[in-house]
Amino acid sequence: MEHYLRYAVYFAPAPGPLADFGAAWLGWDAQAGCAVAHPQVPGLPCPVAEVTRQPRKYGFHGTLKPPFRLAGGCAPEDLAEAVELLAARLAPVRMPGLQLDRIGRFLALTPKGDGAELAALAGAVVTGLDAYRAPLTAEEFARRRPDRLDPRQRANLEQWGYPYVLEEFRFHLTLTGPMEENRAQAVRAALAPVLEPLLPVPFEVPDICLFGEGEDGYFRLVHRYALSG
Repeated sequence: MEHYLRYAVYFAPAPGPLADFGAAWLGWDAQAGCAVAHPQVPGLPCPVAEVTRQPRKYGFHGTLKPPFRLAGGCAPEDLAEAVELLAARLAPVRMPGLQLDRIGRFLALTPKGDGAELAALAGAVVTGLDAYRAPLTAEEFARRRPDRLDPRQRANLEQWGYPYVLEEFRFHLTLTGPMEENRAQAVRAALAPVLEPLLPVPFEVPDICLFGEGEDGYFRLVHRYALSG
């Protein structure tokens, strides 16, 4: 198995219309491991490449366990086996659907309905694989601006390497980088009619995906593991 700079466990839509659009929208197909042309979206107030620059390298995904360096003494094969065993114990999640939403200053797809089961799934992934995560370096810790976090978020950063996990978790598939209010509204208005026919009803999470960050800084799908618990 190839060694990557960092690893992450994501939800990634199965191949199909939504996955294809997400890859094209961001300009990076994590499954194929290559750049792809952006779509034409009428009414956008700025180029697609501009509003998707920040999330592009991660691929179209919903984070379950955020990117981390592999712990010392652990091989990539060890992590892959752990993800496979964890997936075998966890059940698939089904929710009513997805919706285009604004989270803070960026746009994303978020699930409709009660998110408790999905949050529990993410929590199990975060905690169940943490033995394979190398501790944050001082530089990595500082990059998360701990002085701006509330006590719970800072505790998460210290224990799990990321502020927005467990009680602070909110599942989403990121579509843009941060934007000011007027631009966000205009992008949302242009994007909504294009996305609407692509959104799944219901929205299902039947598997989890191991991703790896290459030397070029872009994340690639390493393997997809069925949730069979």
